[in-house]
Amino acid sequence: MTIIRIGLDIAKHVFQVHGVDENEVTVLRRQLRRSEMKKFFNKLAPTRIGLEACGASHYWARLLRVLGHEVVLLPPQYIKPYVKRGKDDANDAEAICEAISRPGMRFVPMKSAESQAELMPLGGRDLLIKQRTAVINTIRGYAAEFGVIATKGPVKVAELLQQAHAEEASVPALALDMLRLLAAQLDALDAKLKLIETWLMALHRENPVSQCLASQPGIGPIGAVSFALRVTDPKSFRSGRHFAAWLGLTPKDNSSGGKRRQGRISRQGNEALRKLVVLGATAVIRFAKPGRASPWLLNLLARKPKKLAAIALANKMARTLWAMMKSGEVYRRPLPV
Repeated sequence: MTIIRIGLDIAKHVFQVHGVDENEVTVLRRQLRRSEMKKFFNKLAPTRIGLEACGASHYWARLLRVLGHEVVLLPPQYIKPYVKRGKDDANDAEAICEAISRPGMRFVPMKSAESQAELMPLGGRDLLIKQRTAVINTIRGYAAEFGVIATKGPVKVAELLQQAHAEEASVPALALDMLRLLAAQLDALDAKLKLIETWLMALHRENPVSQCLASQPGIGPIGAVSFALRVTDPKSFRSGRHFAAWLGLTPKDNSSGGKRRQGRISRQGNEALRKLVVLGATAVIRFAKPGRASPWLLNLLARKPKKLAAIALANKMARTLWAMMKSGEVYRRPLPV
């Protein structure tokens, strides 16, 4: 029995294996426990193995590659069309096995353990920001129950707490104790965020690609290091448009019968990077003035609403970032009007 291709559906404890021979006949259909994985694939002759790019997939890809196999990772949305009828582990493994045989299939680059470790501060920072926002909203909601309000923004929380503790506010003692508890939680989150941002700034200073990307207006150190760490191989994109499409910044196409119909942006790409580039574009538009902004942007703002212009500028910025990552050149400002 010669197995030329295997689809592997991974999970926490139970793994499904589906293999075919040179005649595309199923010759392997088996479940494995986690403890059996290494022993099974170590005895198996080197072959091509496909996995869905999901949690722990990069770990298993590295392990299987050490055992001598050729391993590829597939985006989940490219596997779904090959699933037959009901979805279960066996059908998923079969779909993966079928998908990796397609000549035009696109794969996800495998990350090293060091690359995954460098990405953890970015995910941790996003989590802490969400938790901080939740705590701030809770403090504002509780304070509003007693008629104490303040303007928006994290920096105004201290002012809000000061107003709540004033005698004229007449806030009950138990409510003040609860606000102090939440304020302590907020201070702890701020301290953790500062520590993580210190780590990210250190990564930014050590990464030449990140320093190059930070030269583009609207992209700060955090945004630059996010692109540098999350986009491991910019040459895997054929053009800047393909990179912008990967971020979900291109219009969703619904063309048929020779008629081209384009809708809103697809939002089907990397959400974290898309958010960073859109926020950067919004910041650039806020300070866009004749003599400082590019003629293209000033002309766009004269014709379109600011939010629509921000998406168009984010698309343009994404293409520029791709060119900078690929060539290693810093940003060159366009000539002012």
